Amino acid sequence: MSEKLEISFNSPQCGWMSVGFSAGAKEFHTTTAHAPHEEALAELLGILSNLFGADDFEKTLKWNRDPEAYDFVFHKNGSRTQLEIIEYPTEDRETRTAEKVFSYEGGTREISKAFYETFRQLYAEREADEFEQNWRQPFPLDEFQNFENKIKNQGQ
Repeated sequence: MSEKLEISFNSPQCGWMSVGFSAGAKEFHTTTAHAPHEEALAELLGILSNLFGADDFEKTLKWNRDPEAYDFVFHKNGSRTQLEIIEYPTEDRETRTAEKVFSYEGGTREISKAFYETFRQLYAEREADEFEQNWRQPFPLDEFQNFENKIKNQGQ
């Protein structure tokens, strides 16, 4: 049996956000920037919502830390989903310099629920944390509500 996936996106500060992924002994923590991938949070929520549709798909979310760049790759096969985080030294994303820094495979519902918990917390604390000012982007409310509806319709 695989270890439980835990995800944390901490309150943004000055356009940066700390993100973390852990499952048992596997951990990955970094900071991410609001630019140049301004729609990263909305795109991530869209990918997560799409996990409830197709049986098989692969989607990649591009994000960065500057100068490092990341691909969050989601592979869905039936009721299983794999998340891989690939790190590149620069935004050029040269495959020869790529390094897989985290991977996790589990049930699609389990992975979705782990992301939902962290987005729910970001949403609940968005005003107290001055999310929009500190992230320099609006909270992706429509995408969050769509994802939340998908989670609730799945009995999560």
